[in-house]
Amino acid sequence: MRIAWCGLGLDGCFVGAGLTGGRVGWYEESKLGSCAWAGVLSFLRGPGVSLEFSAVFESVGARMVQGVGNVGRFGRFFWQTFVAGWLSCLKPRTWPLIWVQMNVIGVKSVPVVMLTGAFVGATLAIQAYDQLALMGLEERMGQLVGLSVVKELGPVLTAVMLAGRVGGALTAELGTMNVTEQIDAVRSMGTNPIRYLVAPRVTACLLLTPLLIVYADLLGIFGGYAVSVWMKGVNAGAYWSFTAAAVELWDVGLGIVKGFFFGVAIAVISCYKGFHCREGAEGVGQACTEAFVASFISILALNLALAMIGKAVYATFWPLQGLL
Repeated sequence: MRIAWCGLGLDGCFVGAGLTGGRVGWYEESKLGSCAWAGVLSFLRGPGVSLEFSAVFESVGARMVQGVGNVGRFGRFFWQTFVAGWLSCLKPRTWPLIWVQMNVIGVKSVPVVMLTGAFVGATLAIQAYDQLALMGLEERMGQLVGLSVVKELGPVLTAVMLAGRVGGALTAELGTMNVTEQIDAVRSMGTNPIRYLVAPRVTACLLLTPLLIVYADLLGIFGGYAVSVWMKGVNAGAYWSFTAAAVELWDVGLGIVKGFFFGVAIAVISCYKGFHCREGAEGVGQACTEAFVASFISILALNLALAMIGKAVYATFWPLQGLL
């Protein structure tokens, strides 16, 4: 009898065994150790099943148990962060921690976000001008650049830049504190580490990501203006008039709403990866990589979901604004 693997989940254990000779193996709970799945576990190797084939199921089962455990831990971490963040906003004595993180996360991110927006708008204008000129629509450059930047490129690329700059810094900082047992020291002093370390960072990201998106949108439109008017000779008045006619308040508001969701996703994922990174420099580096990848995928998924919801809400309610 050979036990192949043992995977631990949140509330129980999962044991696989490679059996020979068609025998049935019985394992009492006392032989397996403490296990929330009480009772007798039975494993049977049939005559037509190979150990290599069963190893595939063992690997899949282990990954499923690990995935469920990760989802449960992340859900608990998110709820604890939500409660701690709410309490931090209500108590003025925690506001200085939030101000410090707002400076680190928001103010120091303004230059890179503004450069990103300006280059995106300029590049979009360069690529689109020739196509519009073929149809005699080059004066509509403002409409194309404005809608593209405000609706999609501005919010998404700003969030991606923050995931790289802010998310990586949060994961590395908290991961180093975890490896050097500084988080345990905070906990030993009777302080909730999530409330002291995580909540201020998440709150700062929540509040400042929408503002950074607005900066990126403005610089993107100005970048398109610089290329269209100064390089391509498009009429400046036509550029601004088409921009104002195309970009509605709804588009700007939806981008701001996206910023709230993007900011929370980046901060929570990055802090979670930092809190649960493996020991050593390699573990911290791996946590930073995982945090960026997870944040990037979350940004794309949230952008798709919010775009669909926003489209449905706009089609249903926004035409009524003319009646107000």
